[in-house]
Formats: sequence, structure tokens, C-alpha cells
Amino acid sequence: LLQEGDTLGVFQIESSGMRELLRKFKPTVFEDVISIIALYRPGPLQSGMVDDFILRKQGAKPITFQHPMLESVLRETYGVIVYQEQVMQIASHLGGFSMAEADELRRAMGKKLMAVMDQKRVDFVGGCRKNGIPESTAVEIYELMVKFAEYGFNKSHSAAYALVTYRTAYLKANYPREFMAALLTIERDNTDKIVEYVAECKNMGISVLPPEINQSFSNFTVTKEGAIRFGLSAVK
Repeated sequence: LLQEGDTLGVFQIESSGMRELLRKFKPTVFEDVISIIALYRPGPLQSGMVDDFILRKQGAKPITFQHPMLESVLRETYGVIVYQEQVMQIASHLGGFSMAEADELRRAMGKKLMAVMDQKRVDFVGGCRKNGIPESTAVEIYELMVKFAEYGFNKSHSAAYALVTYRTAYLKANYPREFMAALLTIERDNTDKIVEYVAECKNMGISVLPPEINQSFSNFTVTKEGAIRFGLSAVK
């Protein structure tokens, strides 16, 4: 559904990278869209974790958990820590942190406050030990959480964009003329965008008719013949 140049909320797909990633990933549920938006950033892409994520999703690599208690937290992301909220859940569920303490850990990781992270490591390992988790396993899990701090993303933030992404992709796929007319109207004061989206209409096989005093409205509109009539408000 997604093509180069699509506007997805505040995200602008400037290259074929996202399209190629989506073809590999083959999202099947809404949570997949949330994940891919969170992961489509330099850190995860360069670290190779996106490829690992895709392989797990496709069943080409087994989904494993360092401890059975992690499954309830990481099941939806195929055993990979993707969101800041998951760090908080792990700290609470395995390490016995209160949610306030878990949020302190999240913020420390986000700002790379090593002194705080080192202290939280001691607290986390001790909490895990109380839950019957071996110290070596607890240390391994904490190291994964520290590594996650390099690329962590907020799930609620990603989910909001994923909803806009899904809706706009659906509209473009099922109501392409109306979608493009609305997009052109929104960008009517931006000549560069108008040129870009008129070219996109041409690629989609949609005719954009020139402004006509007896036919045009203020906004871009879809004609009975299925073309888009140029809106007068976009004329300089």
C-alpha cells in the first residue's frame, strides 16, 4: 500500500527503503505496523536487529526468551525489546521494581546516565534473584536492556503514527482519487509539494486537469469522469 512519497502522519517516506522493508516484513497485524515504525531508524537498521526481527517474524529464526517470564512482555515483538514500555515491564515483572522505579530506569537509559544505570543493575539483579531467576540470567537480561537504550522508542508514540499510517494507506489504496485530491488541497500553498503530488497522480494513472473558472472549486476535487480538477486556491 505504501509508495515513495506517501505522507504518513508526520513521516515522509523519501526513498524505497521503507517499501522494501515492508515487503520483507509482510506485516499481518496492527502491532506489526507499530513495531516497524519504531524500528525504521538509523540505530536499529545499522545494528542488524531489524533483520533479526524480520527473520523471527517470518519463522526463519526461532523466537527465544532468556527466561520464561519474558515471554508475556516480548511475545508481540517476537522476543526482541523494541519499546521503552517493555523495559519498564521487564524491570517490574522480573526485577520487582515499582512502576515509578521502572520509569526512573527508562529515563536513565534514555539519557545514558551510567551512575543511575549501574545502581539500577544491582537493584534489578537482586529483585530477579528474589523471583528465582539465576544471577547470570538476570545480568544477561539487564545487558540487553542497556543495549536497547541505544535505540529504544516509545510505543505510545509509535502507535499514534501507526494508526495514521494504516488509515492513510487504506484510503490511498481504496479511494486513490479522493485521497490525492485531499492531499493536494492540504498542500495547496506549497508549490513543490503540488508538483510532487501531481507527478504521483500521473504515476497512479490519475489525470489532473488544469484550473477552469467554470469547473474548479476552491479545493482540488474529483470529477465525475474520475480525474482531479485543480483547485483555484492553489493558483498563485
